[in-house]
Amino acid sequence: MEEANVVEAKDGTISVASAFACLQEAVQDKDHKFITRAVEEAYIGVECGHGGPFGAVIVRNDEIVVSCHNMVLEGTDPTAHAEVTAIREACKKLNKIELSDCEIYASCEPCPMCFGAIHLSRIKRLAYGAKAEAAIAIGFDDFIADALRGTGFYQKAYLEIKRADGNASHIAEQVFEKTKAKFPIY
Repeated sequence: MEEANVVEAKDGTISVASAFACLQEAVQDKDHKFITRAVEEAYIGVECGHGGPFGAVIVRNDEIVVSCHNMVLEGTDPTAHAEVTAIREACKKLNKIELSDCEIYASCEPCPMCFGAIHLSRIKRLAYGAKAEAAIAIGFDDFIADALRGTGFYQKAYLEIKRADGNASHIAEQVFEKTKAKFPIY
């Protein structure tokens, strides 16, 4: 059996070229199918007035677990992005907080918050359609590309961040030591 080759494309993406062309085609077909469903979900969300044009699908064993769209306007919740909403719903449906046997398909490159939620839920694979610049081009937060790429070109939001001093930071750190026995999953 031949080893897989790592290939870097001109656009900077990295993929694994398999010795088995049919396997690569099957992955591409699956990606297309589920990303198309995420895009359909994005249209549904806009039509309903629920939020921006973003959709996400969580899949387990090639079956859709949940299909969600952005719910920011519907729930008056700035964290109700499609990916976060999908993760919340999948966790409820599967009755677990760890989705390591699942994949997520997003209509657009996830923002840092969504990427963080994907990481924390231990989802094993992320596939997305549009680049963040497509969302930026129609007015969605410019910070997305900055945070993902470490550039300052799109930066417009400013936030002061300060760690607490003295006893407040000590008390906050103690909560982890005092409760660690209650969280054996981590």
